[in-house]
Amino acid sequence: MFRTMTCGELRLANVGQQPTLAGWVQRTRKMGGMTFVDIRDRYGITQLVFNQEVNSELFEKANRLGREYVIQVTGHVAERSNKNANIETGEIEILVNELNILNESITPPFTIEDNTDGGDDIRMKYRYLDLRRNAVRANMELRHRMAFETRRYLDQMNFMEVETPVLIGSTPEGARDFVVPSRMNPGQFYALPQSPQLFKQLLMVSGFDRYFQIVKCFRDEDLRADRQPEFTQIDCEMSFVDQEDVLQIFEGMVKHLFKYVKDIDFNDTFPRMTWADAMKYYGSDKPDIRFEMKFVELKEEVSGRDFVVFDSVPYVGGICAKGCAGYTRKQVDELTEFVKRPQIGAKGLVYIRCEADGSYKSSVDKFYNSDDLKAIATKCNAEAGDLILIMAGEVRKTQKALCELRLEMGERLGLRDKNVFAPLWVIDFPLFEYDEETDRYYAMHHPFTSPLPEDVHLLKTDRGAVRSNAYDMVVNGVELGGGSIRIHDSELQNLMFELLGFTPEKAEAQFGFLMSAFKYGAPPHGGLAFGLDRFVSLFAGLDSIRDCIAFPKNNSGRDVMMDAPSVIDPAQLEELYIQRDEQRLTNL
Repeated sequence: MFRTMTCGELRLANVGQQPTLAGWVQRTRKMGGMTFVDIRDRYGITQLVFNQEVNSELFEKANRLGREYVIQVTGHVAERSNKNANIETGEIEILVNELNILNESITPPFTIEDNTDGGDDIRMKYRYLDLRRNAVRANMELRHRMAFETRRYLDQMNFMEVETPVLIGSTPEGARDFVVPSRMNPGQFYALPQSPQLFKQLLMVSGFDRYFQIVKCFRDEDLRADRQPEFTQIDCEMSFVDQEDVLQIFEGMVKHLFKYVKDIDFNDTFPRMTWADAMKYYGSDKPDIRFEMKFVELKEEVSGRDFVVFDSVPYVGGICAKGCAGYTRKQVDELTEFVKRPQIGAKGLVYIRCEADGSYKSSVDKFYNSDDLKAIATKCNAEAGDLILIMAGEVRKTQKALCELRLEMGERLGLRDKNVFAPLWVIDFPLFEYDEETDRYYAMHHPFTSPLPEDVHLLKTDRGAVRSNAYDMVVNGVELGGGSIRIHDSELQNLMFELLGFTPEKAEAQFGFLMSAFKYGAPPHGGLAFGLDRFVSLFAGLDSIRDCIAFPKNNSGRDVMMDAPSVIDPAQLEELYIQRDEQRLTNL
């Protein structure tokens, strides 16, 4: 065998034994007639010792080793005189009597250590080297443990894992599809699934009452820190359930994973917040409730004082930053510039300082007297030493900007501790969202989401007021997963398609197989999907999901290691009946 033990396995109890190890050279240190080599594998690091006086030939061979050489060694385990408490094998070392170089390595493009000198681009280009680093490998081990434990938990709950197709028909609602040409069907295309939504509903019709799958999904959309073009879902569906059944099962799974991975117990039921309240108090459908700082609506308190900025807009809202009255003018200006950034788009920021002596200092003193400012402070529950920050404008846009400001203040005040977790369910989302540009309603989630039973009567008269039987799991401002109770009644499903602007012909072309299946007795059903990448990154304390994915894409959707996507050979395009539009490509 190449090895009898791993590089992270040996302890004092092994002193005197003669193991064989194999791995990579982490570093070498030459000290007179002694050379020390750290050998590394997935399991850890062990120190090797080469003594010139004992074996000069072996000593010289060790001195020729370079970083990342692949070697095999045999030797005696000895107790170290200068123990290293930073590694688990730090109490022992191996006195080497045999060294085999299995493969040499050229100098790596960056140091393969926790604190590497490699930037994101170069690490992604040489991702196979980056994966050797302890920090990245630990993320992959965490991912493995979570996926394995999720399967075990769901298996105990009688869920069956069923694989669904990767080559499917295109259903261009929501994000853009990735499409795949079919050589055997010229001029026609498959799509890669954005989720297994239709198939898991069909499995419910088939009688598989508890389905799950840890599955790859694909969406051709703009990327950000928590989004990749291909991602992994813990996808689940259940029959004969209502919302409460689904929430209890998967709240249990989330609590189980928190205990298993982080040794954190959640004994109480997760709080639940309606979408309307989430937007009203936090300006987000995924609020971070690790800290308070809720929005306070101030339109009534600030109107009628001849301040046109407040009088001319439908919404004025504020937050109270505790203990921040001492912020300097420079600090307040920094916050103003923060909210004016293009991605936030606010026009400005108004502040009120609640001074220690009970007085108030504001950027709008010209329009508001001391009693006015006191009334605003009272509405915000502000006390002496607090700072009130106010924004105004169109409702949703201002709430979104105020949300970003709230998160920024939470960051500055140390209120967003990555070791503190605050889960909640967000429920009662709108069933539809209206797009002014196209003058039509879209499904906020997807066309198969059921309306709340008490709102069904509004579908034909006030669809904007209809709430959906949908729910999201949110932790620390991150949407970990979401789902809904599905429509299982053919008549209601056809009405949904009609309200969303589908002609009967278009609905039949895209979803006819599902509607046909419903005619054969579809049970009430619902489910949800968790983002495995986001879940792992939350537990690992990462700011991006890329470092918990073995081979991620960059922010342009490119795999810089494989240089993909790439140009296809013209002969292959011809075989697929595809022609490149060179003129359009030239103009890009």
